[in-house]
Amino acid sequence: MRTIRIGHSPDADDAFMFYALTHAKVEIPGVRIEHVLEDIESLNHRAATGELDVTAISCATYPAVADRYRIMDPGASMGKGYGPVVVARRRYTERTLRGKAIAVPGFGTTAYLLLRLALGDPPVIVVAFDQIPRVVREGQAHAGVLIHEGQITYRAMGLVKVLDLGERWEKETGLPLPLGINVTRRDLGEELARRLSEALRASIRYAHAHVDEAVAYAMRYGRGIDAETCKQFVQMYVNDYTVRLGDEGRRALETLYRRAVEAELLPAMPPIDPL
Repeated sequence: MRTIRIGHSPDADDAFMFYALTHAKVEIPGVRIEHVLEDIESLNHRAATGELDVTAISCATYPAVADRYRIMDPGASMGKGYGPVVVARRRYTERTLRGKAIAVPGFGTTAYLLLRLALGDPPVIVVAFDQIPRVVREGQAHAGVLIHEGQITYRAMGLVKVLDLGERWEKETGLPLPLGINVTRRDLGEELARRLSEALRASIRYAHAHVDEAVAYAMRYGRGIDAETCKQFVQMYVNDYTVRLGDEGRRALETLYRRAVEAELLPAMPPIDPL
């Protein structure tokens, strides 16, 4: 029995996606899975050392670890017309926002890359993603970039949206917005990597076929959101692109990296060879 360590976030969408694997609804003969739950920026840092066999990472981090990890065809988090949002206590114009201190959930996150593509290099501070609303409300930052369920709950926190990075992306590209992917270590070999990919795809499909069951589990990681909000959130990010990247998903990744290269935020295009 071989142990495979899989890293993913303790968030509702990842919990939904991995529910069947976590609860042995989907099994891989000869493989024992050890789940490692950490926030996405911590997983981004772990990917740099290659210590996890499979891990969720931000799309923005992938180019730095592409020599060690390969994109998995299932497991992508992509928004279609939605994504991270920049919020504040009051409204700012985009021009004014460029000079304001903005809280971001990590330098390796795709949210930070999208912010730079939109605004250049505004002053930023790094804050744990779930603390960004508090930091903005308390005035420690003028604005903050929200990921995860904060994208749909910010109004209840007394904040207003000043920039929607998902809407901006769709308007400019017409493509889904790639935010996160799952990757497998290249040294595992193609046969094992393919089995792991198919198991993840089966886990996603199981969750879609047993929504209420999977959402009930995912709510443990929803940080107080109700069942309906949890279901809305997981269905936003565990979608058709999560089941299979497809040509459009691949084009979305290529477009993200090409734009980053053109903006001199990335030295070169990484390999995009999903399995």
